[in-house]
Amino acid sequence: PLPLSVDTSKPGVAKAALEAGADLINDIWGLQKEPEMVQVLADAQAPVIIMHNKATADYNDLMAEVAGFLKASINLAVAHGLSRDKIIIDPGIGFGKSTVDNLTVINRLDELKALGAPILLGTSRKSVIGQVLHLPVEERIEGTAATVSVGITRGADLIRVHDVKAMVRVARMTDAIVRSSSD
Repeated sequence: PLPLSVDTSKPGVAKAALEAGADLINDIWGLQKEPEMVQVLADAQAPVIIMHNKATADYNDLMAEVAGFLKASINLAVAHGLSRDKIIIDPGIGFGKSTVDNLTVINRLDELKALGAPILLGTSRKSVIGQVLHLPVEERIEGTAATVSVGITRGADLIRVHDVKAMVRVARMTDAIVRSSSD
């Protein structure tokens, strides 16, 4: 009963996955790598996670460039007929960003709310946690918990994690704190 997401930037794979029953596509190149991808999704009216990515981690204005990339992807999708409510954005933690860049994006995630799309944050066990805490991948649960909690306080609507039971608890507690302070 859970939604099935397929990670691909290849239009043929996306089309086959959707035809086989996948519920949404996660494109790590934000619909900007393969021109046919956006039409596959528009034709199927399939939900899509458009992720920011860049080949190199060099930025003049990190948040403006991440937001600009995601805005261009949203506009591309809408121009091809994909319903705006099918779009989820992901700032791409761990993709084309330095450790400092990744920490900055998490801390300033709320700036992406202006794009008007739900924000997905995928930080689970990422190298940024290993680099900050000097831990191997299997020992990054507390670091993941910190990024999930801060991400939620900064506006993340969805989280992608490995350690589901523990992170559901972190998310529920963070949500309770954030909601109670705004009531």
